[in-house]
Amino acid sequence: MPLPSCEVAAVTEVRTVDYHTAGEPFRIVHEGLPPIPGDTVAERFANALGAGGAPTAPRRGPLDDVRRMLVREPRGHAGMYGGFVVPPDDEGAHFGVLFWHKDGYSTACGHGTMALGAWAVEEGVVAAPEDGAAQVRIDVPSGRVTATVHREGGRTTAVTFRNVPARVTARAVRVVTALGPVDVDLAYAGACYASVPAARLGLAVDRAELTQLVAAGREIRSALAGHPGSRHPDNPLLSGVYGVILHEDLPHTGDGPAQRNVTVFADGQFDRSPCGSGTSARLALLAEDGHLPPGRTLRHESIAGTVFTGRTVSGAADGTITEITGTAYRTGVHRFVLDPHDDLPEGFLP
Repeated sequence: MPLPSCEVAAVTEVRTVDYHTAGEPFRIVHEGLPPIPGDTVAERFANALGAGGAPTAPRRGPLDDVRRMLVREPRGHAGMYGGFVVPPDDEGAHFGVLFWHKDGYSTACGHGTMALGAWAVEEGVVAAPEDGAAQVRIDVPSGRVTATVHREGGRTTAVTFRNVPARVTARAVRVVTALGPVDVDLAYAGACYASVPAARLGLAVDRAELTQLVAAGREIRSALAGHPGSRHPDNPLLSGVYGVILHEDLPHTGDGPAQRNVTVFADGQFDRSPCGSGTSARLALLAEDGHLPPGRTLRHESIAGTVFTGRTVSGAADGTITEITGTAYRTGVHRFVLDPHDDLPEGFLP
């Protein structure tokens, strides 16, 4: 399948392939995009946000009109997530992507990278063996990542996401919440995540308490706005707390620790999967605490009961290299159109 050009004409229809990775949706937009100025993924990301823009306050224009149309009802929903497939920075990657959600754009997305790896192999964008593995290299706003697609009998059985280096950026940051003061840790893994044990807020990571968990995550994220630990040293567009991970310990496995989490991001959106980039941030924290020595694996469970496994691979000058493995399944192929007389052209959110 040919990759989309960034010089297509005005949008007449949008074609997508949808996946879910451990329960979290990912809508891959591979045809029908308007022009996206820029020579690299980072430049296209900056142009999507506009001068002085923030990921949750993107530039209004044809590209963001497509995002809104696909993420909002009646074509999407408030939990939708996706990515625009764009050309790579150079021949070292197979393609690039701009990640988006209901409130704007994001700099990293592990579950989306896994879905994109499965899509690239299943669509023939990247050749893969019937049995074995194929590497799909993807340029994202935070750097170059890799999805290793594992195959058995011509079927994709799992995808391993290797992230940009992850690092701890702040410890024991005191935040005052409606449930009382709490100390949180910050780690960068393509985006900045705050981690806090749910029990410190009197909560459990359980679907019965999801409303309270989301409210706490939103409150913590807002309180951390502008915190020095969330500032990227080289790129302001990578700064800011993207998500809040509320977690709890589960019984230790024979291979290493186990935890359950819910990651709250954007304006109250929550990850149905264990969160790919968030798992990478958790690995950095656990490794620094001595709870995840080399060769051990984190079993990371989502609030929906799905599982990623993660491990540290090696050290790097600017952090720790991590790998997270999960499954991604195709859920649909879509041809979205917009009737010129439609009185809800960009849809709505409840």
